[in-house]
Amino acid sequence: MSNETSTGKGSSLFVAIVFPLVLIVSVAIYMFVLGDPANFENGDPVKGHPIAENPGKLYGTIYKGGFIVPILISVNLIIIIFSVERFITLNRAKGKGRIEAFLGQVRSYLSNDQVDEAVNVCDEQKGSVANVMRSGLQKYKQVLRDASHDKETRLQAVKQELEEATALELPMLSKNLVILSTCASISTLLGLIGTVLGMIRAFSALATAGTPDASALSTGISEALINTALGITGSCVAIIMFNFFSTKIDAITHGIDEAGFSVSQTLASHK
Repeated sequence: MSNETSTGKGSSLFVAIVFPLVLIVSVAIYMFVLGDPANFENGDPVKGHPIAENPGKLYGTIYKGGFIVPILISVNLIIIIFSVERFITLNRAKGKGRIEAFLGQVRSYLSNDQVDEAVNVCDEQKGSVANVMRSGLQKYKQVLRDASHDKETRLQAVKQELEEATALELPMLSKNLVILSTCASISTLLGLIGTVLGMIRAFSALATAGTPDASALSTGISEALINTALGITGSCVAIIMFNFFSTKIDAITHGIDEAGFSVSQTLASHK
């Protein structure tokens, strides 16, 4: 219980540190990399147009997207950081070997009443499935030869232990996934907001210019669409990673259910 609590506090601290740090990094990238005077005509990021040479033109065009750009950069960085964090966490939760092979090995030991060997396999496997299985096996050992309770009471005690162990493991599997799903939703919307604001600026400048300037208008539109590109990119990556991790979580959850079923059925088969 204390390990789970410390892990939860560590994860919350990680989230609390990441958000302000990412925002600072994003603003720094916007100001000093994208807004480098070398990327603009006459070294003027405010009034100058992006220079024709790459990568200055691309960097300068992104910079011209406005204040929404560092926010979109922050969203994209958050998606990358939490995708890496979830990948590492879920790989640890999966354990060292294939879940199916691990469950088959444990079932084999249980069918021969080799409970200690099954516990040792759990210690080697590690991960969420192994943790739940180990908790169930420990309780199984305690109640198996307990003549003071009937079979149904012993079976219920093991099931309760498995449910408690599962309740401790499942929240850590889905933790921080809500961040990815939120980023998937707001990334495109932020991009559209930046695009709309950019289009407003472009057409306002065109209206006050007197004579229509197709070159200035196309430049303004391209700068505005940068926001849409950043937003859609972040949203696509977030959706892909969310679905990928959801599939991995489903597989681990299925393994946990299989582990609980195996222990319960083995105890139920004893007379």
